[in-house]
Amino acid sequence: MVKLGSRWLKFNAVGLMGVGVQLAALWLYTGAFGWHYLLATALAVETAVLHNYVWHMAWTWRDRTGGGSSPGSRLVRFHVGNGLVSLLANLALMRLFAGVLHMPLLAANVLSITLTSLLNFVIGEFWVFSRSR
Repeated sequence: MVKLGSRWLKFNAVGLMGVGVQLAALWLYTGAFGWHYLLATALAVETAVLHNYVWHMAWTWRDRTGGGSSPGSRLVRFHVGNGLVSLLANLALMRLFAGVLHMPLLAANVLSITLTSLLNFVIGEFWVFSRSR
């Protein structure tokens, strides 16, 4: 249980860095490039997903990088699990928060990210980086 708590803290530390990456990417894609906020959100999420995967491999689940599962297959599972959940949840929640409720863009994105973090941890712990893989 201690290991799970430690991993949860690492997951959230990586997640906080990923939030910074995602917000910076969202700002860049909407502000500098002038892209629509939903397209920019999708690309910002993908940028953060790749960033987070690298950190989770190297730090959060460093002890589970074996088990007959290649980094490529874990990346696919990470995209299908964490990436797809993050992408779909962020797009739906951004549509609600920014589009319908007219919340400020970055605040809406932070709230969207926060609401998906627990589910993403469970997916990472029990599917992407599972000991049985």
